Amino acid sequence: MQIITTHISADFDALASMLAAKKLYPEARLVFPGAQERNVQEFLQWTEYSFEFAKVKNIPLEEVELLVLVDVKLASRIGPFADLIGRPGLRIHIYDHHPSHPKDIKGEIEVLQEVGATTTLFVDLLRRRRIPLSPQEASILLLGIYEDTGMLTFSSTTPEDLEAAAYLLSQGGNLVLVSDFVKRELTEEQISLLNDLLQEAETHLINGVEVVIATASRQKYVGDLAFLAHKYADMKHPQVLIFLVQMDNKVHMVVRSRSDMVDASAVAEEFGGGGHPTAASASIKDLSLMQVRERLLKALREKIIPVRLARDLMTAPLKCIEKGKSLQEAQEIMLRSHVSTLPVIDSSGKLHGLISRQIVERAILHGLGSERVDEYMTREFPLVQPDTPYPVLENYILEQRQKFLPVVEMPGRVLVGAVTRGDFLAFLREDMRKKERFPEEELFTLPLAPQKNLHSLIRERLPEQYCTLLEMMAELADRQGVSLYVVGGFVRDLLLRVENFDLDLVIEGDAFAFARLAAKRLKGKVRGPSRFGTAVLLLPDGTRVDIATARREYYPHPAALPEVEVGSIKQDLYRRDFTINALAIKLSGPNKFHLIDFFGGRRDIKERIIRVLHNLSFVEDPTRIFRAIRFEQRFNFTIGKHTLSLMKSAIEKGLCARLSGKRLWQELKLILQEREPIRPLKRMAEFTLLSVLHPALQWNEEKERLFKKVEQTLAWYELSFLDEKIDAWKVYFLALVSDMNDEHLQALLHHLRPAEPFARDVVEERRRIERIWWHFAQQESLPPSAVDRLLRPLSLESILYLMAKLDKECAKRHISLYLTQLRRVQIATTGKELIQLGLQPGPLFGKILAHLREAKLDGKVHTAEEELAFVRTHYLAEQPREGEEEGT
Repeated sequence: MQIITTHISADFDALASMLAAKKLYPEARLVFPGAQERNVQEFLQWTEYSFEFAKVKNIPLEEVELLVLVDVKLASRIGPFADLIGRPGLRIHIYDHHPSHPKDIKGEIEVLQEVGATTTLFVDLLRRRRIPLSPQEASILLLGIYEDTGMLTFSSTTPEDLEAAAYLLSQGGNLVLVSDFVKRELTEEQISLLNDLLQEAETHLINGVEVVIATASRQKYVGDLAFLAHKYADMKHPQVLIFLVQMDNKVHMVVRSRSDMVDASAVAEEFGGGGHPTAASASIKDLSLMQVRERLLKALREKIIPVRLARDLMTAPLKCIEKGKSLQEAQEIMLRSHVSTLPVIDSSGKLHGLISRQIVERAILHGLGSERVDEYMTREFPLVQPDTPYPVLENYILEQRQKFLPVVEMPGRVLVGAVTRGDFLAFLREDMRKKERFPEEELFTLPLAPQKNLHSLIRERLPEQYCTLLEMMAELADRQGVSLYVVGGFVRDLLLRVENFDLDLVIEGDAFAFARLAAKRLKGKVRGPSRFGTAVLLLPDGTRVDIATARREYYPHPAALPEVEVGSIKQDLYRRDFTINALAIKLSGPNKFHLIDFFGGRRDIKERIIRVLHNLSFVEDPTRIFRAIRFEQRFNFTIGKHTLSLMKSAIEKGLCARLSGKRLWQELKLILQEREPIRPLKRMAEFTLLSVLHPALQWNEEKERLFKKVEQTLAWYELSFLDEKIDAWKVYFLALVSDMNDEHLQALLHHLRPAEPFARDVVEERRRIERIWWHFAQQESLPPSAVDRLLRPLSLESILYLMAKLDKECAKRHISLYLTQLRRVQIATTGKELIQLGLQPGPLFGKILAHLREAKLDGKVHTAEEELAFVRTHYLAEQPREGEEEGT
């Protein structure tokens, strides 16, 4: 395992250096050794960039093989990683700009230079290696340099820091972002003014919102009042902060708002200023400081809407169902009461979960009507209390798309009511009618959640040919008047900044007809339609695009293949496995290139969580259990608690055993094709899923060691620039079944029924490997021809597995020699030359050519002339003379 870490109380230089190091060590995991400085924490909460940090408590320290230290080289500053220093076999790489110290850690690789920021060292390395940076990455690296050099003003700043900053600006670095997050030193005048503002600050509670108004006067102008407001907000954290400072015959106003109820720009506009909803300013002439203050208070009372609370909006009492009741009883209550969600409570009224009509109906369809509601209820959902204010409710219902918000009394989670989406929209409609701000019909054109335009991200991440292709498809969809989306893993990986050029398009219309139009325009070909309404567009450059009609699906029984019907994009996304895969980008019509996220996938990507879309997900398709593990391990995510509970329930009920062998093989092969299959396989073993494939298929320490040796062997092969591609999954499959006897292995293959010839013939292949392994294990020295003769019948994958399995270095050298040199050795002599020597064509030719190649492998012949001489010596006397018959 490779780890990139830094010092405790990490600052922006540490953060930026970790990001840059990840570009040099793409397989390494980013881990903070402890807490971060507050501005770094705020930035990490704010940014859309996915850093993929792992928690130190989740890192098995004994598995760390490479420790990359950035912006630090003292053991006392790296938290729990200090315990690794001095451990035999641990490799350490250090990148740091601090002066040397007697207690410095020593590294195998050290990049040390006293520049203003460690980030500067990385910028130089990235430039020399021509590793590209996105504008967002360049901005983060700028943060590191600007913070550690005091905005390039500290005496420690070097020309290298300036050059690095200039390069980052040329790569799209954003100085506005830097100024928002980098702390600067205050002048004496600013410190004095900030002290007066702190002393004079008054807190007003206006319609439920806390507003701090601070006033001061100065004879001379003091600059950067906005920065002082930022400092004040850092110290006191008010909901709304307003500075009024009289200087230069004007009253200078700065407004900062962290409340959805107060629009800072609207407040500033009252005084001729402007800005953003969270930050604004104004300069006011011809009014005294006290006149501005009084006018400001009046404006705030008019503009701040009185805060409504959950108790004002909620529905009460509610229809509920007690724990232990059946799903059939839940359906009867829903039918009688015309409700779509039931809270699950106990006899004391404590809320335990929620069960939806959709889950109840689908469970009953699967014959689960007698099961308890608490088996399939949702356990993870937001709760509010009666005094929860309107902005919190608005965030849950509009932005997080919650349809049902339970209202509980704490402590005890006693249910008192619920705010539904209907309650909220009814309040919103009435509120808008009162304001008479715009016509009633406009209420229903408001978006339910802010949309994110991803056009610039697509342009940044995709090669030009794919950008052009998507834009052409969008134009074609607009001409046809249909809605077109790119969906699934492509969107997920785009947000994760992971390369993925597999385009899956969904159209609310006829996919096959659309594919034919696209093929005609792009001179491509179309395959399909399939049973699921999917067409495949094949372009002349080899690009493949899957185009499907939006569809909904249902499962006739647990673990069955789905039945499909034409549906909407929302229904199409709802049928997918996890929220992170239920994302789409709209390509046509209004709001082009906007993210479509009905189920919180973007949030789960940011929080690095795997969640199912509904509680019967694993019942309907147990293969999703394998996929949950695969995605969790690939992206270093965590399976959500509720999803994990549903997984365990499905496994305990034996639903995986109902899957066909073919579907199990497909999932196993996908896991073996992962870059590090050892991780999902270990996780499968934790859930006893390997035994679902066959009871004799187990995971143990010996097999784990073999897998690690396979990883090292495959890494060697890749780094040796050997041009022939291999299927790494075949090597891992041989390792996975290494401890199964032939009878068990044949039973496993009979169950899985793999289509690949390799897997079907693996029993015989393994026997050949075992025989050859014995030869290498027994003999220290073998001539090259013997090595070639032993290995030539094996596939490349089998040879690499054999290499990993062998412990003797001399045997590994033999195999390495074969892979890099021996298997490419060719002789110049052909059958034509043998005929010219007077030999008669026949089986003898094959024997001669094979003998001749062995001679060349063993260094007995080198040139074409030596080859012919070898033939004359060994075979010409054996050939019958013309007119004679063999055997006379």
